[in-house]
This record gives sequence, C-alpha cells and structure tokens, in this order.
Amino acid sequence: MSINPRALWQQCLDLIKENVNEQQFNTWFRPIEFGAYRPATKTLLVHVPSMFVYEYLEENFVDLLKHVLTRVYGEGIKLNYSVLTDKTNNISQTVQGEPTANIEVAKPRTRANQPPSTLDSAVPQSIDSQLNPHQTFQNFLEGDSNRLSRSVGISIAEHPQSSQFNPMFVFGPSGCGKTHLINAMGVRTKELFPQKRVLYVSARLFQVQYTNAVLQNKLNDFISFYQTIDMLIVDDIQEWMTATRTQETFFHIFNHLYRNGRRIILASDRPPVDLKGMSDRLLTRFAGGLLAEIEKPNVQLCIDILNCKIKRDGLQIPADVVRFIAETVNGSVRDLEGVINSLLAYSIVDNRNIDMRLAERVIKRAVKIDDKPLTVDDIIESVCNHFNVSASAINSRSRKHDLVIARQVSMYLAQKYTKMTASRIGKLVGGRDHSTVIHSCAQIEQRMKLDHTFCDEIHSIENSFKLKK
Repeated sequence: MSINPRALWQQCLDLIKENVNEQQFNTWFRPIEFGAYRPATKTLLVHVPSMFVYEYLEENFVDLLKHVLTRVYGEGIKLNYSVLTDKTNNISQTVQGEPTANIEVAKPRTRANQPPSTLDSAVPQSIDSQLNPHQTFQNFLEGDSNRLSRSVGISIAEHPQSSQFNPMFVFGPSGCGKTHLINAMGVRTKELFPQKRVLYVSARLFQVQYTNAVLQNKLNDFISFYQTIDMLIVDDIQEWMTATRTQETFFHIFNHLYRNGRRIILASDRPPVDLKGMSDRLLTRFAGGLLAEIEKPNVQLCIDILNCKIKRDGLQIPADVVRFIAETVNGSVRDLEGVINSLLAYSIVDNRNIDMRLAERVIKRAVKIDDKPLTVDDIIESVCNHFNVSASAINSRSRKHDLVIARQVSMYLAQKYTKMTASRIGKLVGGRDHSTVIHSCAQIEQRMKLDHTFCDEIHSIENSFKLKK
C-alpha cells in the first residue's frame, strides 16, 4: 500500500522538529501547509503565508529542507512554494525552491566548533580573540541602567550553545558601557570554553578587512574565516549604515553562523529601527533575537564605578569629591575614568592631595562641564522663546506641526546638553517614552543635514544658552 503524500509531509515536519528549537518550528514550519505531490515529476508543493517566510526558509533552512525531503520522499525531489501575495483577494504566486539533486543525507553532527562546509577538510587554526582581559563581569558593575543586559550577557556567555537570545543586540549612548559588556561576554566564554573560537572586532576594522580582501581578490578566504567563528562580537555596527557591500557580505556570514548555532553579539549607539541605510533583511535579523538597551548610569552607579576604580588604583579621594564628580559628569563611564586618570596625574605631578578644588579644575578641562549646567527647563524656555510657543503647549499631547517640531528640538537639545537618559528626558518633555526621544533626535539630526535654514535656527537656540550663564 502506498503512503499518502500528505502523511509523508507530516513525517518531514516531525524530522524538522527534531532539528530546530521549538520557537523556530512554531514560527517558520508550523504555518506551512501541504499542497500537492506529483509523483511523475517528483514535485512537492507547499503553501506558505508570505514572501518573507519563503525567503527566510530558503536563506536559513534550505539545507535542512533538502536533507529531510530527500530522506522522506527520495532522491530528486523538487520543492515548490505557493506564496500568498494578496491576502484580500486570495492571490498566490508559485516559486521554485533550490533543487535537492546530488545531495547527501545529513549525518548527525554536534554544534560545538563545527567548521563551515567549505573547510570541512581543514582544522581551523587558533586565533587571537582580540578581547580586552581587563573588561570583565567582575568590574562591570550592575545598576538600574544595565541590569537586564548584564544578566542576559552572563547567561549567554555561560551557555553559548543555547539558541535563546541569538543574536543579542546591545544598544545605548556612547560611554554607557556597551563595549565593556560585550567584551566581558567574550572573556567569560573563553574562560569556560577555551576551545571556542571567540572573536571581537569593531565594525570599522571588519569593513577595512573586507575592503582589503576585495582588493587582494581574497573575499572567499575572508568569508570562510569568519564562518569558522563560534562567537562573533561586532562593536559599533552603526558604522555600516552607508556601507552597502559590507552589509551584503556580513549578511551571508550572519546567516551561516546563525544556521549552525553560533553566537552573534552586536553593539550599536542606536536601536535597529534607527539604523538608517542598513538593509531591511539585516535589520530583521538584528531584531529577531534580543534587543538589550543600556542607558547612561545614574548618580549612584557612577559613584560605585568611581569607588571601584579608586580602590583598584590605590587612590585616596574624599567621599564628597566622589559624589561631586558623579553628579557633574553623570552619564559617561569613559568621562568618569578620564577624570580619575587626570586626577591621578595632576596629584602626582603637583604632589598634592586630591580635593574638591582639584576635581573642579580637572572636570572643566577634561570633560568641558560648565559652571552652571543647563537644565531641561532652561532648554525648553529657549525653545519656547524661539518658536513663540508656551512650555505647557510643548508638554501637551497636541500633534500640531509647530508644537511637534518644538518638542522634538527640546528633546534633541536636552540629550545633547544634559547627558540625561532618553527615558528621563522623555518624562520631562511631555511624559514621552525613550523611543519617542530617540526618534525625535534622529529626525532633528536628519533635517539639520538637509535644511541649512533649520540648522541655523538650532544654532541660534544654542547661542542663546550662552546668554543664560
């Protein structure tokens, strides 16, 4: 008795379920419906709900589908997709998947340290991970601004073979500790799994390497090398926003690593939605794992960071001076460390104790803090005077064009001059959330690049700040 083709498809689903995690199966394979099987041409037709699902299956699971279909239906099976392109009118389009001819049925494999298929005959050489051994979880202090990211980072570092939260996309303003966190993840993974091929690379260096590979006609070697990495950590990927070819190459590397259960950790100064110029299919993959925001540290976390560095460097700094530094340079870990390093240098050269007077002197020179820092109220007042609107109107829920512009300008200037977190600025400017602030700042920055008159208006408002001092 011949087996029902629909039952054979169910066998395919059962095999697929054994080779992917539950989330992947429910998202990409459960919605697939059996369409028809034509024995004469050995063609299987399945229905998928959208073109996106079809493209994702072909890009990420094509090898798995080939092997499963060959095992269940036999050699030479052809897979066609019926893609629903117009849900309203129930219009579908049939597209052909990659042929399954001349493939071998997959053998059982483990995920740890599996080299790519192009290098199956070669053992990957050991590499320098380019990690900073001093940036660890031990000195990455936890606070409200980074608690979730730190907790998840530790979990990923200690269980790199888990498919959960892959990729991890860390974003936040400059100086908030993103680089320290992703570096600490790599360090912890190497401590627990020395055999893992972990690599930290800046987006700029990756782009330079890619360019050199193209010029030297070694692009395949470049891609093959990155496909051997078990944990790839890329910092500052906003650098790729205008690098189309670099994005294209990274897309293929990303897909290979993801399909083979490798870890991908990315860091940026903004969330994926604000990476203008980045390809949609990359943004979709970035957003498909975990988006982990790190905000600028609050005063208490700044104090803890300062005390940790002070203790490590063997310094003696009065508590009131530590608090003054934390409150004045609130928001940037790099600025905090720069101030401590400068205080140490001045105290040695001048042979003097570190006191409030020296701290004020160093802060003015090192981080350009004004004697009277601008407040959000100061900024809103200047914006109101320029646009001839009231503060209550800016803080209202009105969507009038002139008020929206004034509100966005207030958020942009507040982020530029106060070093507050986006969440805090949003609360002080109309009770908005952090995503609204980030979007508003991006809108103002973009308009300033295109509209010189508007740019002059912003500079006029900034010049008015000086009159307040």
